[in-house]
Amino acid sequence: MDEIINPYSILFVEDEELIRKNYVRYLKRYYETVYEASDGEQAYEIYKTKKPEILIVDINLPKMNGLELLSKIRESDHTTRAIVLTAHSDMNYLLKAAELKLTKYLIKPVDRIHLKEALHLVNMEIDKFEVKSKKIITFSNDFSWNYDYKELCFNNKIIEITPQEKKILELFFENTNKVLTYDSIILKVWNEYEFEKIDALKTTIKNLRKKLPEGLISNIYGLGYKLTI
Repeated sequence: MDEIINPYSILFVEDEELIRKNYVRYLKRYYETVYEASDGEQAYEIYKTKKPEILIVDINLPKMNGLELLSKIRESDHTTRAIVLTAHSDMNYLLKAAELKLTKYLIKPVDRIHLKEALHLVNMEIDKFEVKSKKIITFSNDFSWNYDYKELCFNNKIIEITPQEKKILELFFENTNKVLTYDSIILKVWNEYEFEKIDALKTTIKNLRKKLPEGLISNIYGLGYKLTI
């Protein structure tokens, strides 16, 4: 790996603080953005909000182990690159890890030469290869959104939505867990901003909520709306 700052974000997950801090310090020499987490649940929350391109995950984590964390992520994401660190060389762990589309599986203790080689491989994969998904996200059990066809489904049956509702959902699913201002939504749906459209927006959101799981769309007072999944 060249001595340059890579423009990717990376999440390092390790429960032993001293090891984590040492590697985070090391990774910041090579990556523009480095996040850290000490357990699986914290890591998943960071993954959902920050969407790092690279994950380095220890298997033995509290609250949610590394394999469980990656399995949960792989339910809807096959593009984020992952490196697993573990003290296990057991074949069962290797087989489970192989199902998670890992770039590398490293046995601890991991020296920096082997980690550097794994990161070089990750960078090559991101630079040269693109993983295409079906672009269907499943949420709240039986609901799903098809990015390509702009379709909302429940139990694999299409839910009828208006053109305005479709545009709003498209914007929401492109910006999940982010606050969208009233202005940005109005510009997307009506292609212009008029103060009078605020009432139309509120009515559309009200009707849309009736077709979605409760609490999916939240109102951020004075700012706009957020879709949380």
